Amino acid sequence: MADYERIRWDVPAPGVGRVTLARADKRNAQDRRMLYEIDAAFSAAMRDDAVKVVVLAADGPDFSSGHDLRDAEPVSGFDTVTGAGGFDQPGQHGMMAGEEEIYLGLCWRWRNLPKPLIAQVQGRVIAGGLMLVWPCDLIIASDDALFSDPVVAFGVNGHEFFVHAWELGARKAKEMLFRGRFLTAQECHRLGMVNHVVSRDELEPFTMDIAKEIAERPAMGLRLAKMAVNASLDAQGQWNAVQSAFAMHHIGHANARIVHGTPIDPSGVDVVRDLAKPSD
Repeated sequence: MADYERIRWDVPAPGVGRVTLARADKRNAQDRRMLYEIDAAFSAAMRDDAVKVVVLAADGPDFSSGHDLRDAEPVSGFDTVTGAGGFDQPGQHGMMAGEEEIYLGLCWRWRNLPKPLIAQVQGRVIAGGLMLVWPCDLIIASDDALFSDPVVAFGVNGHEFFVHAWELGARKAKEMLFRGRFLTAQECHRLGMVNHVVSRDELEPFTMDIAKEIAERPAMGLRLAKMAVNASLDAQGQWNAVQSAFAMHHIGHANARIVHGTPIDPSGVDVVRDLAKPSD
């Protein structure tokens, strides 16, 4: 494994790899470097036959406060992985191309990785933070975990990996988006988005117990089971819906450029920042 700046990689048990977001001082806000480091670690884990399952965890009180809005590192400066281009084109073209790569493209890539991914989630998971956990196959949350996508306040339809209706059901997805408020771990468990809710103290050992149990299964069986369930979602039109919502997302950005001279409605900034303020 390479040396990472934003994440850590370890193998805490036989057959179990773990990626840990290591930017606790920023509430694990995801800049582009973090996203590419996650992708590099996932890719290396997929190539390692000794790894059967991968856990995605995070340092600090919050799993992720979402996109790092101060990040200005150009996408074209990274070794891109999805075959997209046009990142430096002017206007909405460049922004859409960049987000097709670093958000939608990476999320869909992770969703289709051949080995099980388990998200180990504590504290707040806001907007872009959901884009880290929703591509995972299982989500295990501490009882203080909170989930929100408040970016309708920016004048867009939601974050870029738009699988809200599958994760929450149509009506609860609309409420999450319309109101922008947090949903609790317990509520998300009832809705089927979260597999298990445990205390913060139990979160890591409980997750590891499940990961070790999965690692005992044949790799071929795990791969086929994941492919079969994903194929069921594909048959429901999930990918087409995600692409459509991504296009709408950029209509929202383009509209904000015309109305406000910026890709987002500036009135939404305080709404989102208030949700992400440190609570401890």
